Amino acid sequence: MWKFLRAENGNFGVMTAIAMVPIMAAVAGAVDFVSINNKADKLQNSLDTAGLAIGTKYYSGMTKTELTELGRSFFEANLVRIRENADDLIYNEQVSDFEASASSSGDKNFIEVKSSIHQLGMFGGSIDWTAHRRSVVQVAPGQPACVLALDPHASASVKLQGSTRVTLDGCIIASNSDAADSVSRGGSALVQAECVVTVGTTMGLGTSSTKLACGLPHERQLASLDPLANVVPPPYTACQNVPGGKTKTLSPGTFCNKTISGDVTLEPGNYILRGGQIKLGGNGRLTGAGVTIFLMEDAQFVSNANEVINLSPPSTGPYAGITIYQVKTNTNDVQINGGSGSNVAGFIYAPAAHVFYAGNSDMTGDGLCIRIVGNTIEMTGNSSVKSNCDAELGGKKMYAGRIISLVR
Repeated sequence: MWKFLRAENGNFGVMTAIAMVPIMAAVAGAVDFVSINNKADKLQNSLDTAGLAIGTKYYSGMTKTELTELGRSFFEANLVRIRENADDLIYNEQVSDFEASASSSGDKNFIEVKSSIHQLGMFGGSIDWTAHRRSVVQVAPGQPACVLALDPHASASVKLQGSTRVTLDGCIIASNSDAADSVSRGGSALVQAECVVTVGTTMGLGTSSTKLACGLPHERQLASLDPLANVVPPPYTACQNVPGGKTKTLSPGTFCNKTISGDVTLEPGNYILRGGQIKLGGNGRLTGAGVTIFLMEDAQFVSNANEVINLSPPSTGPYAGITIYQVKTNTNDVQINGGSGSNVAGFIYAPAAHVFYAGNSDMTGDGLCIRIVGNTIEMTGNSSVKSNCDAELGGKKMYAGRIISLVR
């Protein structure tokens, strides 16, 4: 009996068994820690890929839902890495839902994407290991542009034709079209610009008729951002009448299905056309300083070579720098074809329509503060455009291309 009570051989076994519990827990914890961090690294790579992919397609005004749907396919495609050992896969049920959002600061936009991954610990799921990851992508603008066509696929999205002379010193012609002739020069057109930047390729720009400060056109670039995507037109007011007679002066307001013609003077302010048209007629004249014309519903703006147009935008307020604004649902062509003595400054904006712009010797002068944004654009005649006129355009800017980078 005394020998049994005094025996110590079994104590080491008990002590060893007791000591193994925390040792095994520590080992299991280390394995869990390494496993969750490996999966978190893969999660981060997937988020970085998704954020960069969103940045290539991002446009101002995209909703959170649109951003998330755009990035999710890239996120999920890069989440799982196929390996010989199937147990090494990251399964979707371990990952929380993918989220994406956008913010802006000055001329820069930021895309934030985030998700998290979790796994149960080796000891019967007593610990739920979770790793949160996020990625932030900066979308910065390229160089200043004066002409921008937004259509993603149109042939000759920017067309420079006839005997036109387009001088855009320090300014860029940009096209978002991926067509082989995204920007097309034909006839005897002469083009002088800082550069031509296009998602697709160009036609007719490799001749002595083209002078680009950048040397050759920059082709297969990222799409340019719509500079006025976040502008919201003013609300409708009561419909106003248009006075009779050839010569008339109009006050700001809403005009419903009216034809504005003759010799027309616009007092400073906002002019909202709900349908109807501005069509001056033979030898007509349209004059307005500090005005913004909103072409709503199916309103039209059509001017011919024998008419005189002198328009400039307001320099302050929410519509500073904008002279003609056609809503995205209006696909009617915008035709600016003023005769001798015409001058048009400010933004001509028709994102869903074709813009025909014909300059002339009097319209060029020392260069106008004009920015043309259309679905497609055709330029004829002589046009000289200033590259830097922030004051006249109320601080509104337009850029060609974009620069995408990971910032977090």
